[in-house]
Amino acid sequence: MLVVSFIRHGESLDNLKSIWAGYKDAELSELGVRQAKALGESYANTHLDAIITSDLKRAHATAVALLNDQADPKPSFKVDRDLREQCFGDAEGHPWMLSRISSKSLDDHFRDGQYPVLFERHEKFPDGESLDDVAVRAERFIRDHVLKPHLSRATSGVEDIHVAVVSHGLCISELVPALLKRSVGGSPAKDYRGLMNTAWTRVTVQPKVISGPLWLVRLTKRVQPGAQLPQITNENLPPLIVAVTDVNRHEHTANVKRQKGIVAHDPKQRGIRDFFGGGGAKKPVEALEQVEGKAMDETEMEERN
Repeated sequence: MLVVSFIRHGESLDNLKSIWAGYKDAELSELGVRQAKALGESYANTHLDAIITSDLKRAHATAVALLNDQADPKPSFKVDRDLREQCFGDAEGHPWMLSRISSKSLDDHFRDGQYPVLFERHEKFPDGESLDDVAVRAERFIRDHVLKPHLSRATSGVEDIHVAVVSHGLCISELVPALLKRSVGGSPAKDYRGLMNTAWTRVTVQPKVISGPLWLVRLTKRVQPGAQLPQITNENLPPLIVAVTDVNRHEHTANVKRQKGIVAHDPKQRGIRDFFGGGGAKKPVEALEQVEGKAMDETEMEERN
């Protein structure tokens, strides 16, 4: 069986600002560093065969924390740009707006440097990506870096293979469906957005049948360790049963609290009011879940209520 754990990065400095932050490459906050450490400790007794991470700092640092607590021999560690967050183009680093001004078109907003939340999958900011664009690279990643390299060994009957994918909220919301759509009969539509920082969602993959064409028999029967396994290609990908077993698991952060007056893991360690402007009025949860740059963990939600 192939097991894939999709893990969101720890809290970043940009998660503390009401700005669009996709490709914008922020470090982990002080809290984010401790969240990543708690994640690694919680996985210390869970054997991982491979860790694949986005190259952006907030995800890469989270993946390194995960790697550090793995027993020797360590899992393979790879970086892939297809795991980056959605690119917000010209909106990167700019404040986000919850709603549009009714008298203005979307292009008028952009010309005025205003970047409201986009609710349609095809919509994008200038020089940015739409969710449909992210879905394309999510499907490419699943095919080329999850199924092709790992499925033969995982379904050979010799051993289970566990791959950890460290990425970003919106990207993971496209990665999970990209894997689920490979399942025989498809999968029920579900929204996988809204992951807490360092939360994980787990998916299992296994072949549907163990008899049939020669390539499928070879793929699914038990083989001896070290034996040559058939190479997986788009042409011989077997029928699969893909299932989500866990969603948004974040109990490892239950005791990870924000330190009083500290939000940033940087030399200045600026106070919390520098980021929240002294108020921090609550925003609708639906919008927060759609905007990576303002996704909050449970601890922050509690502090604001």
